Amino acid sequence: MIKLLRVDHRLLHGQVVVSWFENVGANTILVANDVVANDELRKSAIRLAKPENAKLVMKSIDDSIEAINSGVTDKYQMLVVVESVADAEKLIRATQGNVTSLNLGGTKPREGTKNYSKTINLTDTEADLLTELQQDGIEIYIQQVPSESKQKFEK
Repeated sequence: MIKLLRVDHRLLHGQVVVSWFENVGANTILVANDVVANDELRKSAIRLAKPENAKLVMKSIDDSIEAINSGVTDKYQMLVVVESVADAEKLIRATQGNVTSLNLGGTKPREGTKNYSKTINLTDTEADLLTELQQDGIEIYIQQVPSESKQKFEK
């Protein structure tokens, strides 16, 4: 069961581990990222941030979707972290009803992005994807840590 799907360009780091993992009652962290899935150095670095009481899984986006859809992940309370809005959108659409909300935690400034909060910078294409997800009933919100108020995403 997916407890939280979060977009964070840093993937797994102290903020996610300390605040979100415990707040949502997760026992498993799924890092869904195509680059990390094939990069042993990045996997090693991410493992260093894992809480002792957490199961950590790192898979490509497609392998993550396959695992979620197969039911093999149903027994876990998962915090799923992706690096980009595009990855989140793909995962939401492909897992058909397993995700009802999306937490935007951090996207770095890039050329062609607009600032939506102190931690969220999106291209027009990314903002359009999020708007489409909202129109499909997915709650999209900006919230860096659980102690902050949710800020509804508005294009």
